[in-house]
Formats: sequence, C-alpha cells, structure tokens
Amino acid sequence: MQFVAIDLETANPDLSSICQIGIVCFDNGSITATWQRLVNPEDYFDPWNVSIHGIAEDAVADAPTLPDIFCDLQKFLSDQTVVCHTAFDRVALSRATDKYGLPGIACTWLDSAKVVRRAWPKFARSGYGLRNISETLGIVFEHHVAQEDARAAGEVILRAIADTGITVSEWLKRVTQPISFDASKISHEGNPEGPLVGYVAVFTGALCLPRWEAAKLAANAGCSVTDSVNKATTLLIVGDQDIRKLAGHKKSSKHRKAEDLISKGHQIRILSESDFRHLIGLKE
Repeated sequence: MQFVAIDLETANPDLSSICQIGIVCFDNGSITATWQRLVNPEDYFDPWNVSIHGIAEDAVADAPTLPDIFCDLQKFLSDQTVVCHTAFDRVALSRATDKYGLPGIACTWLDSAKVVRRAWPKFARSGYGLRNISETLGIVFEHHVAQEDARAAGEVILRAIADTGITVSEWLKRVTQPISFDASKISHEGNPEGPLVGYVAVFTGALCLPRWEAAKLAANAGCSVTDSVNKATTLLIVGDQDIRKLAGHKKSSKHRKAEDLISKGHQIRILSESDFRHLIGLKE
C-alpha cells in the first residue's frame, strides 16, 4: 500500500502561481519520506493568499523556481498514486508545468475529498474539507503549511482504508462511481428460503468479489446484510488478504468492534471470504 500525498500553496488566485510544495510518502501505513520547498512563482502575491498561508514575496525571493525543482518532483511523483485533497493541487501543478513548458508527470491522482465523501456517509454532501475531516478523525496538523496538509490528506486515506477495508487501488475505482453506489446495494434483507436465514452479516476488508456482489450473494443465501457492526450482527466476513495480516495489527475498525462485542458475550462468527464462498456453494 504505497502512495504519495501532495499539497501546494499559491501566491495569488492564478493556480499556476505555486509558492510552496509539500510531499509526504506513505508505505504500508507509515510515512517513509517528507519533502517541502518554497517556490518562487515569478508572479505577484495577493494579500488574501498571504493571509491564509503566511508566505510573503520576500520569503521566496531566493527560492528556486518550479523548473529548478522539477526533477525532484518527478522523482517523488512519477508512476505513483498521488493523493491530494480536492482537485485544486492537481490542476495547479498542471497549470504550472504548462506555464513553463514542462512535461506532464505520469502519475495516478486520487482525490482524498472524494474518498471522504464515500467512506463516511455523513460527509457525502458537506463537511469534507480537510480541516473538518481531520478534526473529526483526530488528525492534528498545521493547516495551510504544504507538508502538513499533505500529511493530513495521506492520514485521511489511511483512516478510510482502515474503516472501510477498501484498498488504495480499489479507491481509485470507487471514486469514479456515484457516492450512493455501495449504499444502495450493500444493505439487503435475507432470502427467507436461504440456508443462512437468520444471520445478520457484515463485510470488511479487501474482498475478491465486488462488495455489492458479495452482499447480494449473502442475501440470496438468507443473510440480512448491513454495512456496520452492531449488537445485531452475527456474522463478520473478512477479506482473505486481511485474514492473512491478522498478526500484523491490520484489523479494520469493523473487525475490532466485532471482537469487542464477542468479548462481551455477543455471538458473532468471524469468517474468511474463502470460507464464506464455500459455505454458500461458490467454489474457487
């Protein structure tokens, strides 16, 4: 699970006027590298922008221009999944490279704001700004410092993965789908004629099947399917990859909640996806 988070600050309303760049590299849930540079945008500084990030024109008088540090950017971003919160940073970098006649950097962009809107339903329509979601998740950072904003966006992605079980590569697809894509298909009433009638099932982790398809199969087998673990849950189905990582403390929040309820006497069976597929007669 490797990705790079980036944030840019600009000198004025023109998105090509980049005056600071921050990059944070993540691998397997940990920060592996950080990089931040002031940039001379060779442009004017609007007082409103300065009031937000505190970077004035004199601070960048001796700073490198974007072409001066472009090789560093390529080193960090090329062929990587690059996370930014909303599309502004992606557009700003594109505008700035066009301004200087620099080539585009081949990378795959992942908008963490789109992830937030799909990972946590209460933020689907509002409240998904970086400051608000970070406060909600307990992520402490210094807003409008490029490296800090990049780190916060990356940590938001890590939390979304932990809470949903959806991997970075899966999020790249999920953010292209409607926000309600999963919500209308995950929760199902169970088939009263199915062999697992009476079970209340929840899925977590990275599944081999699309989650909506797995939920439909469980419902056909008789399970009522919900999207969160609670006292009514009787079956937690965990993706095989997550089952293999149990010794590495990589359990999702759903998995941890199920174990907590089990410790309090609730009857919840935890099952791997492979065992679930065999249970409903879907062989490998």
